[in-house]
Amino acid sequence: MFDDLTKPLADRMRPNTLAAYIGQQHILKAGKPLYEAIVSGRLHSMIFWGPPGTGKTTLARLIAKHSDAEFMPISAVLSGVKDIRAAVEAAKKIQLSQHRRSILFVDEVHRFNKAQQDAFLPHVEDGTVYFIGATTENPSFALNNALLSRARVYVLNALTSDDLIQVLAQALASQYPELTINDDIKQQFAQTADGDARRLLNLLELAVELAAAQHTTTINEAIATEVLTGGVRRFDNQGEEFYNQISALHKSVRGSSPDGALYWLCRMIDAGCDLSYLARRIVRMASEDIGNADPRALQIAINAWEAQERLGSPEGELTLAQAVVYLACAPKSNAVYAAYKAAMHDAKASGSQPVPVHLRNAPTKLMQSLDYGKDYRYAHNEPEAYAAGENYFPEPLAGSHYYHPVPRGLEIKIAEKLKHLAELDAYWLAQQ
Repeated sequence: MFDDLTKPLADRMRPNTLAAYIGQQHILKAGKPLYEAIVSGRLHSMIFWGPPGTGKTTLARLIAKHSDAEFMPISAVLSGVKDIRAAVEAAKKIQLSQHRRSILFVDEVHRFNKAQQDAFLPHVEDGTVYFIGATTENPSFALNNALLSRARVYVLNALTSDDLIQVLAQALASQYPELTINDDIKQQFAQTADGDARRLLNLLELAVELAAAQHTTTINEAIATEVLTGGVRRFDNQGEEFYNQISALHKSVRGSSPDGALYWLCRMIDAGCDLSYLARRIVRMASEDIGNADPRALQIAINAWEAQERLGSPEGELTLAQAVVYLACAPKSNAVYAAYKAAMHDAKASGSQPVPVHLRNAPTKLMQSLDYGKDYRYAHNEPEAYAAGENYFPEPLAGSHYYHPVPRGLEIKIAEKLKHLAELDAYWLAQQ
């Protein structure tokens, strides 16, 4: 039962037929374009995008087998343009001598730079090789447009719990028929694997080794606890899943869902996200989505950041939780954010407009002789400390309005004040 097998279990369990492949039914069901292309042997270049352990490499191998094509794997981590050229030359020889097609499979293709990616193009274009790339990163950002335009992208999803239980059952039946694991422990393995079949099989292999050391054929609770403790959630720092989760946290706060915001915050903390990064993003949310509707939100976010840094982990995480709950419950306004973007657009589009003379400082006699500061109206000397009708823009932009308070929170009061000041402007102008 516990024979010394040299290959890792995940490699031994790689399916040899499409029927044995588990998961990805959204692209591998009869009638789906990829399924029909595989069973008919119609090759095309493609990119598989999905989390680790979802079967990208296995699927590429199965495509080569069904198409009777030579499978040429290279890793973008270990290979360069020289390896690509060598593979292309080998493909040409196979094409001439055996009249067979070749599939150039590039694992982690997102790690190739633009020049390396461009090296594929002429050989894909002339049919020397069919290209299949595997990536955990969003192809829109990780791959250049020329390569994307020549390949179809297929999204592979993390395996479901049922998928993983099926993978586990296959491994037990084919590799460890004498081993027993109860259903609860199987579920624990599937949960810890977190959608990754390779991780699941690595965990099972480790459990088998522990069972062998204890001279038992049962994976019991003690062995499972030993193997599964400290399992890491799927969270690629700075990768696709990273940005998906921070997006979900931000949108939960914006959508006034304290429960959703807490869930995504905890998901990222549990996965080991840098707490300083989370704190910075929470401060950004306070300005972008709450702004002057509740200025306390920014103060609370900054206080939470400072408290987290002083307390450290795990005590400091609670301050971040307090901040996201407050932000989620606060009145929402993106008026400052929208005003900032509009003003930035004008600043960039209008060129280097000169500062109006009356707004310029005049610390020297020369500047005074040039009328710097002339006719400037000191607001504190005006009624209500407001210089009605004054222009604070370069002439081409006079009268621009960027900030439009929303009817929520403190911005209700701000809107009322701005309306009153606009009325003073109109009255002053009417008197001129």
